[in-house]
Amino acid sequence: MGHRMKFGVFLAPFHKPGLNPTLLLEQDLELIQWLDRCGYDEAWCGEHHSAGTEISASPEIFMAVASQRTRHIKLGSGVISVSYHNPLWVAERIVQLDHLTRGRVMLGVGPGSLPSDGIMVGVSQSQTRPLLEDGLDIIMNLLTSEEPVTFRNERWDLRDARLHLRPYSNPLFDVAVPAVASPTGPKLAGRYGVGLLSIGATTAAGFDALALHWDVMEAQAARYKTKVDRNKWRLVGLVHCADTMEQAYRDVEYGIEQWFDYFQSVAAFPQLAVPGRNVREMIAFVNESGFGAIGTPDMVHAQVDRLWKQSNGGFGAYLLLAHDWADFDATRRSYDLIARHVFPRWQGQMATQGAADRARAARPELAEVHSKALEAATQRYAAEVAEHATS
Repeated sequence: MGHRMKFGVFLAPFHKPGLNPTLLLEQDLELIQWLDRCGYDEAWCGEHHSAGTEISASPEIFMAVASQRTRHIKLGSGVISVSYHNPLWVAERIVQLDHLTRGRVMLGVGPGSLPSDGIMVGVSQSQTRPLLEDGLDIIMNLLTSEEPVTFRNERWDLRDARLHLRPYSNPLFDVAVPAVASPTGPKLAGRYGVGLLSIGATTAAGFDALALHWDVMEAQAARYKTKVDRNKWRLVGLVHCADTMEQAYRDVEYGIEQWFDYFQSVAAFPQLAVPGRNVREMIAFVNESGFGAIGTPDMVHAQVDRLWKQSNGGFGAYLLLAHDWADFDATRRSYDLIARHVFPRWQGQMATQGAADRARAARPELAEVHSKALEAATQRYAAEVAEHATS
């Protein structure tokens, strides 16, 4: 196939409350190193400030450290909650990272998903999306133009603001906004010609909205005379795989209940409401609803294929939503299996299988030719020996 899909991870990160956070953050960095080794294209890290589970407060700090431990993988903010920050400083920090990483950064911006975060800085959920719209407009103007920005609302007062450094990337690093089920994200992506992070792509509402999201993006792009690119559309999904389904089921007994409990009882984020009272019911929901895939690499491939078809034209990247359903060793094994068995099917790298199949089909005929060649060589040698003996 001509299209090369990118693969990556969307790292909130999710961890069980009460465990050593220093160790957990180190484990997240080790995971990024493992993904870099396995050939993953991207890693996105989130911003959260409450609720005890998603323990990364600054994507920029995490990206800076991870960049020094990796060689190839691109690092993105997934996402910076623009409503909590002055957009001038958001732009300044990502441009500095762009220079420090020699162009390996990506900027994801969103409204802020946890109400318990925003309330600590006086921002309600009714304000976050309008603030994102204002903030993204300012950020894009700063990144793509050298004209100063003057703007004022109830939170920010910018006066002839401009970037201290221009971006290292030419013309610009990837910029993306998130979407779950509503058209808010696609509207912004189309307006500014940036990428879309479909975080809820595998929820029932998100799955049904996939084709709609692209339609909204194209309509907005036509209205604002921008361009949208399916290669910059990233879908986020949940998987865990092992060599067998039975092993995968045993693996997720480690931590899937805590993850479900977080969305059922802790995080005020109803878009990701998940049912299930025990491990068996949770596994059944993930696999039977299409929410994710717990099983073998073939099941992961099937999920990507299902999303590809539902998107009505394809997308550029599939991001695995990182979690602690399994212990760290089993988690790394899952990412390794996906890289070995799923990547080639979506990146045009099945040529070795084709070569093996052709060689298998031709083996009887070629083996016979080879045997006859060996027999002829043996006969020639015998004739040479006989001729030498009589001379």
